[in-house]
Formats: sequence, C-alpha cells, structure tokens
Amino acid sequence: MATAAGASSPARRRARRGSKGPNSDLSRTLTDCTRRGDAAAAMAAFDSALSGPDAPRLLAHQYNQLFHLLATADADSLPNPAAAARRVFSHMLGSGASPSEATITSLARVTASDASNPAAADEAFDLVATMRDKYGVAPRLRSYSPVLAAFRRAGDAGKAYAVDAHMEASVVAPEEPEIAALLDVSAKAGDADKVYEYMHKLSRTVDCVGEETAEVLEGWFRSDKAAMAGKAEWDACNVKDAIVANGGGCHRLGWLGSGPWTVQRVRVGGDGQCEGCGCRLACVDIDVEETQRFADSVAGLALQRETKTNFSQFQEWLEGHGAYEAIVDGANIALYQQNFAEGGFSLTQLDAVVTELRDIYNGKWPLVVLHNKRIAKLMENASNRHLIETWRANGALYTSPIGSNDDWYWLYAAIRLNCLLVTNDEMRDHIFELLGSSFFPKWKQRHQVKYTFSKGKAVLMMPPPYSSEIQESEMGSWHVPMEEKSGDDRARIWLCIDRTGHCKHPHEAPAANGVVQDVSPTEASHGCEQRRAEHNGGSLTGKRKDRN
Repeated sequence: MATAAGASSPARRRARRGSKGPNSDLSRTLTDCTRRGDAAAAMAAFDSALSGPDAPRLLAHQYNQLFHLLATADADSLPNPAAAARRVFSHMLGSGASPSEATITSLARVTASDASNPAAADEAFDLVATMRDKYGVAPRLRSYSPVLAAFRRAGDAGKAYAVDAHMEASVVAPEEPEIAALLDVSAKAGDADKVYEYMHKLSRTVDCVGEETAEVLEGWFRSDKAAMAGKAEWDACNVKDAIVANGGGCHRLGWLGSGPWTVQRVRVGGDGQCEGCGCRLACVDIDVEETQRFADSVAGLALQRETKTNFSQFQEWLEGHGAYEAIVDGANIALYQQNFAEGGFSLTQLDAVVTELRDIYNGKWPLVVLHNKRIAKLMENASNRHLIETWRANGALYTSPIGSNDDWYWLYAAIRLNCLLVTNDEMRDHIFELLGSSFFPKWKQRHQVKYTFSKGKAVLMMPPPYSSEIQESEMGSWHVPMEEKSGDDRARIWLCIDRTGHCKHPHEAPAANGVVQDVSPTEASHGCEQRRAEHNGGSLTGKRKDRN
C-alpha cells in the first residue's frame, strides 16, 4: 500500500507539470510577452482567456506581469494603458486575489501617466496613500515617485508637497530624483522658502548631484524670484554659531544677501579654493546633535560589553582631562609592520607619532590609549619606563583595564572630545558594525588620521582639506559638487552660486565653519566665542550686523 501510494505521487506531479489548460497557455503567453515587452499582446491574451467558457483563475504574479507591462507600455501599440490597467485591477479584486505593493505601485504608475485624464495624478496618489489601509501593504519610494512626477508635470506644488508629507509620515525617505522634482515644482511656483528647505534636504541626502538636478538649481538661481529672496542684513555671529553647530557646511538660517545670483560651473583646487569665486571650501563634520548621539551610542554599547565600572571611570576621567587635539590608538601604531623576526611592540614608533603631534600642536600632548597588559610588560625596561612615566605625568596616557577592549576607549574619547583619531584601523569589524550609524563614514573622513613612517619619523596623513558635498557659506553663497564618474576630485565640476561681491577674499579660509584646514575640531568648537568678543566693539563689513 505504502509503495503503491509512493509510486503514484510522482506520476500525479508529472501530470500536473505537463497539464495543458487555459491558465498554462495564458502563463506561457504572459511570460513571452513580458520578455518582449509586448503589453498589447498580453492584454489580447488576457481578454481571450477570460472570454472563453473555461476562464482560468489567474495567480497574483500573473496580474503583476500585466501591470508591469501596462506601466511600461508604448502608447502607440496600446492606446489607453490606464483603462486596461483599471480593468485588470477590477478583475483581480473580483477574483479575490490580494494586491501587493508591486501591484499598487505599477497601477499607480500607469494611472499617473494617463494624459487623457485630468484627475490621473490624484487617482494615482489615492491608490498609494490608501494601500496600507485597504490592502495591508506599505508603500515604498518607488510607489511615490510616479505620483510626484505627475504633479511636477502639472506644476501643482501643493499636491507635490502633500506627497512629500505622506512619504515622511510613512517613513519613506526621498532620494535625489524625488528631491529634484520637489525643487523644480517649488522653483516654478516661485516658493523661495520651499526651495531653501529642499536644498538642505538635498544636502542631507546626497554628496554630489546629477546633471538633471544641477539644471534645476541653475534655473532657480537665475530666476527673478531667486534674486528677490534673502535679506541684506543679518547677525554674523548667529550665522557663525549655526555653521559650527551644523558641522561646518551650512547655517540653515535662510537666504542671505539680496540681488541677482551668479551661477558658474567651475573646478575646485586641491586646497579647496573655488576657481569661480575664490572661496575656500570647508571640511564638513557631522553636526553637534549627531556627535552627541554618536558618543551616547558608543558609550551605551561599551557599557553593555565592558565592565560597567571600568568604562564609567574612564568617562569620569575624560571629563576631567578632556583638552586634547588628538587621541592615539597606541596598539595599532606600536604594532605597525612589526610582523618580522625581531619585530614586537614598538614604543619607538608610538613615541614618533606623539612627537609629531606635539610639533603640529605647539607642544600640546595627545592622549595615548593603551591596554594595561601592554604597559605592565613595557615597564620592565628602564628606557620604556621613563617614557611612559613622562606621558603619565603630562596626562598623555590612559591604560584600559585587563579584560577590556581598548577600541571602545579610544573611539569614545575621539567622538566625545570632537578631536582627531590617529589610527590605521579601518574600523570595519563587528564592534563598529554594532554602531549602525549613517554618519560614521563622514565622521571617519573628518577625524581619522592615518600614518606611516619614513626614516624613523612619523608621517601623518591628515583629513582632506575640504569636503566634496553641498556647502552653504556664512555669506550666503552655495557650492554644489556634481557627480564625477572617474572619482577624481580634481576633475569634478562644481556649481558656484554667489551674489556678486559677497564672497570672501580668495585666500581667506571660511572663519565660521569651525572645521577648516588650518583649525582642529577642538579649536573650532571654541572659535566663535572668541570671534564674538573680538567683534563686540564694532560692526562687520558686507551688510551684516553683529549682536549689540
């Protein structure tokens, strides 16, 4: 009995695979039409199958094949794809099949492109906006994109903003094409405040822009509405404070200056100087709030994985000693290229890095983080002991306790003190993966100092002199980098956008960004208070005004 039943099962399966019927015929036709992109033939097969006496029951993926074909259909071969899509959708609901996100997205796409229907964009938006409540599926970015494009074509800024608001409520982040659409519809509506808002949303989303976005920006800044936007006077120290708080790349306080803009496509020199207006670009950091969240995140993870008392003691110690320009990953440096017969833990290499840092920062000591087990062994040597005691006496050494991972200590110190971190560690292992931070790469670019040695002298590779990302200056000018496929920043084209005469002297670094080439992050964090004191007695040039 068992053998017979077992023998009959493959036979039944073979029969099903080889069966011929309306659905299998339709399935083969739809697959072939999808391969060829032939929506008209697919609809003809669909209508033919349903008109017969033995109408097949379609599977969900077959409906989706039809929707995909209709969304990409050539109007010449199929006169009204939107009407066909509505008919297919009606049949799908009638058959009891459940629409997926892909179903609604394709239907919204074909509906939004229906030029014969004045309400097409509204219908498409309604499909996307109600898909969660009606069908239990969440919209994705691709669901919103065709709707936003339709409102852009119609020049309906209000409804485009409604799409943006619904995306935000659905926790769907726009990407460059969507922000470009919002910028374009705002620019054509003459809404300067919305253009400013989306300029900053663009800067938070991408580093460099494509050609289409660049053309949208050029169109706005050359318009009469753009020339009218802005104020002739502003509080210079407020702007500088805001730039420091935002990491050096923008102030987000609104349009500054008045009158027409000059828009050029230029290149930027290796030192960050714009060849158009002569401004020096900033090396942009993460902002103050992001830095605090980052430090809290690292501390939270460290407290979970380290002995809580040990790491808490380090935090307290750091609060009392936190005036460092650089944190040094001692083990990484001392073990650098020591994989040879006589190699070992090279305190000489570590001392060379400390010496170089003191030369750079006028004798100021960095903080070296080393594991306690390393120190115990090093102290057995008299010359090593003298060097270590010198570091300790100058507050330049912290030893992480036995059983701890010193990575948590040097990373937390560099973030908490907003200073440089000297290490060749790429920070890619599981510890750093735990952080899951979107701004970790930017933080590393701004704060990590790599090193090598030449004839016993440390050679430090400081962070790049400027950042290839959208920047807004304290004088109200903008610099927008365009995509460069070669990856060579020397070949990159930038949009230089400036009101005539508002840029600073060609060789003057931006004083307010707090993260320029000549200023360390720690020095920068105290810079604006000093500048405010310097300017208290008089006004600044350039139609700015200081606080009284």
